[in-house]
Amino acid sequence: MHHPLSLKQQNLHGSFSSSYKPILTVDSGDSITLKTLDIEWGYSTSKNEEYRIYSSREQEEKPQHPMIGPIAIKGAKPGMVLEVKLNDIVPGWYGRNWAGGMANWQNNAIGIANTDRIQLDWELDSEKMIGSTSIHSKSFHVALQPFMGVLGVAPKEAGVHSTSPPRYCGGNIDCKEIVKGSSLFLPISVEDALFSIGDGHALQGDGEISGTAIECPMDHVDITLVVREDLQLTYPRAKTPTGWITFGFDEDLNKATEIALADMISLMTQLYSISRTEATALASVTVDLRITQIVNGVKGVHAILNDGVIR
Repeated sequence: MHHPLSLKQQNLHGSFSSSYKPILTVDSGDSITLKTLDIEWGYSTSKNEEYRIYSSREQEEKPQHPMIGPIAIKGAKPGMVLEVKLNDIVPGWYGRNWAGGMANWQNNAIGIANTDRIQLDWELDSEKMIGSTSIHSKSFHVALQPFMGVLGVAPKEAGVHSTSPPRYCGGNIDCKEIVKGSSLFLPISVEDALFSIGDGHALQGDGEISGTAIECPMDHVDITLVVREDLQLTYPRAKTPTGWITFGFDEDLNKATEIALADMISLMTQLYSISRTEATALASVTVDLRITQIVNGVKGVHAILNDGVIR
């Protein structure tokens, strides 16, 4: 069954909590179509249409990433895995990103902590998949690679939780590899999973250096939610059109790397029926380690095993 979700306050929230009531309950295997807001909680369908600001139904003091959800999936229980199939992702006509104007470790390192904050305004062509902006009257063009920054189920811990740091149950993963045609696998830790999605990105470099991608609304997102009883995970994994990905999140980049690498080795032992030492030897010549992001309170690392690299 296909379920459409509209953009309205009752469907929006800006934090994670296992106590939030679902806006929709679906069966495993059902699909959902939706639109998402930009990072500033706004949306406009075209240049000629009104730019409308929305708010969170949960009325958080400081709502963060605007998300649609939570969506409950019948039969989902702690210990199971939720597969999120990303069938289609179409960005809106505009996007923005920012740099400078605040003191943090990466701005201090680059030397822009005390500069004025700048904003780049992007015009997005979702048919040609091209983004355009200008700096000092000079035009710049980029090839778009849209993805959703936040995809997560509710954490098991009580209370209300920030959307900023990614967790064992997903959330603000910000991995540019999770594009149309990908499946993200999330460990379920609460009854009915309580899945939420938001934070559209038209393009991002690994690391998300300034703290922002091209932040944009999404005009059309089509997902399918499948409860997997045949998988056991403690951290998210993804299967993209080009390969397998494992993730690690921690304030310490070394620890984040350790988590991503250990899970990749576990995955390779399962895929190829080999020992962890043998998988490590094979991984050393086939697996890429990349910095997902450095700006969300915890660092993100993802390990990539591309299809066809082992034959």
